[in-house]
Amino acid sequence: MPTRLTRGAVATAAALAMTFAAACAPGSSNDKPANKAPSAISTDVAKAGNVTLTVWDQEVQGGLKQQVDTLNKQFMAKYPNVKINRVSRSFTDLQKTLRLALSGSNPPDVVEANQGYANMAQYVRAGMLLPLDSYDQVYGWKKRYPKGLMDLNSVTPDGKLIGSGNLYGVSLNGEIVGLYYNKEKLAKLGIQPPKTWAEFDQALATAKSKGELPIAFNNLEKLPAMQLYGIIQDGLTDKQAVRDLVFGKGGSWTDGPNVQAAKKLSDWAKQGYLTKDPNSRKWDDTPVDFAKGEGVFMFGGTWWAPDLADRMKEKVGFVLPPAAQAGQPTATMGGESLPWSITAKSKHADVAAAYINFITSPEAMDVSVETGNLPVLAAPTKQPSLPLMKEVSTAWAELSKNDGTTPYNDYTSPTFTDGFGGPLQELVAGRKSAEDVMKAAQDDATAFQKKK
Repeated sequence: MPTRLTRGAVATAAALAMTFAAACAPGSSNDKPANKAPSAISTDVAKAGNVTLTVWDQEVQGGLKQQVDTLNKQFMAKYPNVKINRVSRSFTDLQKTLRLALSGSNPPDVVEANQGYANMAQYVRAGMLLPLDSYDQVYGWKKRYPKGLMDLNSVTPDGKLIGSGNLYGVSLNGEIVGLYYNKEKLAKLGIQPPKTWAEFDQALATAKSKGELPIAFNNLEKLPAMQLYGIIQDGLTDKQAVRDLVFGKGGSWTDGPNVQAAKKLSDWAKQGYLTKDPNSRKWDDTPVDFAKGEGVFMFGGTWWAPDLADRMKEKVGFVLPPAAQAGQPTATMGGESLPWSITAKSKHADVAAAYINFITSPEAMDVSVETGNLPVLAAPTKQPSLPLMKEVSTAWAELSKNDGTTPYNDYTSPTFTDGFGGPLQELVAGRKSAEDVMKAAQDDATAFQKKK
């Protein structure tokens, strides 16, 4: 999932920025977190003595919360000497507070540190996270996970390059951004789940003409517009071009297909296809509103699926975003959930590593399925039972087969959520042109590349 610092008083934000900047300064005391040799690592949690392991996560909704609660209980049952002090916050609130916590004198032991230049790369540069390569040699995570997924959680020590360097986290769930739809509304409108963008455009026009809101879309935090833009972009250009663009390997945000994607998003807003005044409504309220009947469609991540399945039962469906042409494979943003990382100042790093290994084990993948989630790796014995999760699992398998995942576009730079997401808010509100928005995106990307 993408990241950014969202709300909060100016003074608080300024204080946080100063604290984090100091921690990032060259020569700071936490520049080089210790990394044990594999032979020095203890995997005997029972002999660690009484340990309180503080864990910060963002799994606050439905099955996601249940999944972590279940795994934590299982871990503590297996190791009665360990007490897990769990601090769970919404995605937005976690991103807002985590930097400050990591730069303090008593940070948590394990955190979900979001991928990308805005978060994980900066934490690594500041020496706030522990390299996990030695622990990987003990637990064998790279043998279980595909290289592409390990690369997403790998960063060079200077924080300048994602996909290389050391491993800093391991993920539990898979995730993709796809298209949810209200089955009852589609049936009343005489619409089938769209397979192409042409079919989708027609479905939006039909829904609007019948008095329905076509797309549930709340955008207070700016990230939703970036995701919606990215879905459109994936349908208009090559997936490798998107990957290269996000990671600064080629292309420009002002290239034709990228501007065209912004124009399409602008058109949807002008045509009344999106929620009214979306920039004033919270992202996390989108699935709640959708479950109450607001919107025929909703673009969103699979992290919302367990809660929607609980709220809507048989009324909700999920498919990958439309393809350019019938029968063509589709691409969309996704990969894996926020990785579990160990903080550099943790006093219980060996126990923390054992905990991460436990909650990302094959058995944990079974728990993921049992609690209605999408495991990042195939569960060894369990299959989804809920209709929605079966559709999500099918979509994940199709996307994986076609190598169709693209990175979240906020990975582009540490400031991209403001540098691009802010102008996208203006685009949706009808105050900026597509060309101006994409120039702002390229300006932000260029400024970051020059600093690397």
